[in-house]
Amino acid sequence: MRAVWQQDELSRGLTDLAPDGVVVVDRKGRIVGFSSAAERITGLAYDEVVGKPCGDVLGRELGRLAEQVLVSGEVLANLEVPLLTYRGEIKVWVVISPLRDVEGGRAGAIVTMRDVEEVARLARELCERQGELVEEKQKLEAILESIADGVFTVDGDWRITSFNRAAEDITGFSREEVIGLPCEEVFRSPTCRGMCPLRRAFATGGPVYDVEVEITRKDGRKVPVSVSAAPLRDADGVVIGGVEVFRDLSPLRQLSRELEEKYSFGQIIGKSKPMRELFALLENVAETDSTVLIYGESGTGKELVARALHYNGPRREGPFVAVNCAALPESLLESELFGYERGAFTGATRSKPGRFELADGGTLFLDEVGEMGPSVQAKLLRVLDRKEFERLGGTRTIRTDVRIIAATNRDLEADVASGRFRRDLFYRLNVVSIRLPPLRERKEDIPLLVEHFVRKFNERMGKKVKGVSPEAMRLLMDYDWPGNVRELENAIESAFVMGKGDLITPEDLPEAVRGREGSAVPEGKGLLDEGERRAILEALERTGWRKGEAAKVLGVSRATLWRKMKKHGLIQK
Repeated sequence: MRAVWQQDELSRGLTDLAPDGVVVVDRKGRIVGFSSAAERITGLAYDEVVGKPCGDVLGRELGRLAEQVLVSGEVLANLEVPLLTYRGEIKVWVVISPLRDVEGGRAGAIVTMRDVEEVARLARELCERQGELVEEKQKLEAILESIADGVFTVDGDWRITSFNRAAEDITGFSREEVIGLPCEEVFRSPTCRGMCPLRRAFATGGPVYDVEVEITRKDGRKVPVSVSAAPLRDADGVVIGGVEVFRDLSPLRQLSRELEEKYSFGQIIGKSKPMRELFALLENVAETDSTVLIYGESGTGKELVARALHYNGPRREGPFVAVNCAALPESLLESELFGYERGAFTGATRSKPGRFELADGGTLFLDEVGEMGPSVQAKLLRVLDRKEFERLGGTRTIRTDVRIIAATNRDLEADVASGRFRRDLFYRLNVVSIRLPPLRERKEDIPLLVEHFVRKFNERMGKKVKGVSPEAMRLLMDYDWPGNVRELENAIESAFVMGKGDLITPEDLPEAVRGREGSAVPEGKGLLDEGERRAILEALERTGWRKGEAAKVLGVSRATLWRKMKKHGLIQK
């Protein structure tokens, strides 16, 4: 089969028309076809992969599924699997269909990876090449049937001439029912009698992309779809019909609703006065597009608040992209934020978009922004002022439209005074400031939080813990929670693991909660210097001087721990 596929330029050409990435394997699982879209998705060229086992190129899981189809002869549809690419491992939706020869035998398989772009060109080729060999027609139809979007074509009288399997699933009509019918009797959208996407494509002579309409299924249910359409022409350029490609938006709408519910303000637990004041502020801020700076100690829920602002704001349909500014050294943070071009530095074999590009139209969350170095601070200020930037090693100016939400556990005003943080950048970020109260300032919320975490871990671990004993609750209320809500959540999870009964008792709680009251250090306040030094030293000794683990015990960031270690002369020589 490999030789036939390599020699058959028509087959290669038709595969390259597919909007999804298309990979064709022979009956031994070797790659014999690799479309342009597949090249774009994986970063691999046809010449690099042809003749190689599918699993070696695209990943073990995809290779296993392709082998399953080769053996069973059955279609595997809409599976989320890992795919090896030049960017590393990514998740893709795939459809794997068996490929048969003219005698009905198994000749291989077709793997399609979700990348919806040029379906219209694929359908146009289907209409133009109706007189081609039966084998080629079967091959093209197999590709069309494996596409996850609905596709139908019409002739010059608006009557349906083809209708793929996905179109059947979305509309509820079978192919046999619709062939020959006017498309408006099947699609049943309010736009059908007006300037529908297909009529617009005819009027302009070119494709129309991503028009959102609502159709009525055969069972009467309304379905939101995104429609793209294009005219179909014969070899002489005469319009002979049209193609419409449509995607069911119901799963996306459902996901959007779930995200909004997950990150609604109702998911931020608390009824204390500080939290009521916070909720009132968040509701006002969410409706705006203003830059926000969130202040809060480690574990107070800064990212949860940032996500709630995004999913309850005007950019909820756009992406939410987070980056931890303390997790990367300055040079890597710059490339992470702004991206880089191929050859920008050693090891940059391919271009990569930065977080600003990925967040375009949405929100970019800069966590621990106070840990940024001077160089990145300067470049960030320029982007905030001009709304544009260049990738590392690049000269092309890229426009960006993002909302910035930053967060810090540092005293940025003190950092500005000491020269550690740029004053002009501070003012650009501090348009709206939100302070998250530490848990020790809202202890009346602890029972609510405990109830929430008990319910959460019951669901996760399959247990039936009823709650917390009065003695255990007294300990929880007396503890100062230097690690705030995150430390409380960890304490309840630990109690679930250690406890055996249906009630959390003092013996189930971590030693820090059972023993010294508030032995860890609240950031910037609380214990006197000697007590602070003693708590830090105890945490370091308990963790074998592993600063990352000691910081978790204390409930502070690693940078804060390092600063306090230097303050108290605890740096090992």
